Amino acid sequence: MRKKGKLFVISGPSGVGKDTIVKEYLKNHNGHLSVSATTRLPRKNEVDGKDYYFLTTNEFKNWIDDGNFLEYAIYNDNYYGTPKSKIDEYLQKGINVFLIIEVQGGLQIKNKIKNSVLIFILPPSLDELKQRLLDRNLDSIGIVENRLKIAEEEIKVSEKYDYLIVNRDVNNSVDKLDMIINEECK
Repeated sequence: MRKKGKLFVISGPSGVGKDTIVKEYLKNHNGHLSVSATTRLPRKNEVDGKDYYFLTTNEFKNWIDDGNFLEYAIYNDNYYGTPKSKIDEYLQKGINVFLIIEVQGGLQIKNKIKNSVLIFILPPSLDELKQRLLDRNLDSIGIVENRLKIAEEEIKVSEKYDYLIVNRDVNNSVDKLDMIINEECK
């Protein structure tokens, strides 16, 4: 009998390096990165269906009504959600699935799927996080300041997660993620 895959939920403040860590991990390991849906506008170089499913608010609400989400939440005035399709299929095949989602969604997943593993990525400091957000030059200063306020609240919720990784260095964080996954998949 094939061993079922595990669902790993990765959360943390915007700009902390969640995507980078998971994508680096998946370069050398088997796993499926779930694509989330959002109502926010695409950033330059983002591709619909690859980075996110970009939906209008009405489309997103229709997906909610149709029961197409495993979880969804509002973050920074935009909807974000995890489409159900494909996740269980990968898990049944023994493939680990990674969700990079915000904390509201992470806690929803933990309530629905008890054996899911929640991993919170922390910045070394809020000052470092602010610098990372400014350095990526994607958002106005007002949006950066709002993301930092949200980060403070998210960090308070991190104690409800199974594991914490402080992202000082991407390679070290990928190694820590690998150790967690190995432990959880024994």
